[in-house]
Amino acid sequence: MSQFEYKVLPAPTRGRKAAGVKTPEARFALGLEDTLNEMARDGWTYLRSDILPSEERQGLTSTHTVYRSVLVFQREVSVRRAPEPPVSQEAVTAEPLAQSLSPLPDRD
Repeated sequence: MSQFEYKVLPAPTRGRKAAGVKTPEARFALGLEDTLNEMARDGWTYLRSDILPSEERQGLTSTHTVYRSVLVFQREVSVRRAPEPPVSQEAVTAEPLAQSLSPLPDRD
């Protein structure tokens, strides 16, 4: 069975300037593309983006709700099993010797 781990990052809020990228939409897309490619290099697969509410303090006594955009990534985690203890050569050769010995006689 596959197991996954997840990473959640804030979505970029500003675009990135680059040669040949003129419009705000294209700059924003470039910033998002850079984030996705960077995570992919580290083995993360883009899963989805979400907009989630976050309560934040406003002043001393009140709170207000702010909506945050986040990017969700996942990658498969290899399940590690406990390594088996190594079998020593002495244990392998001692076992046939023990089997060849006759059992001790019962003492009454």
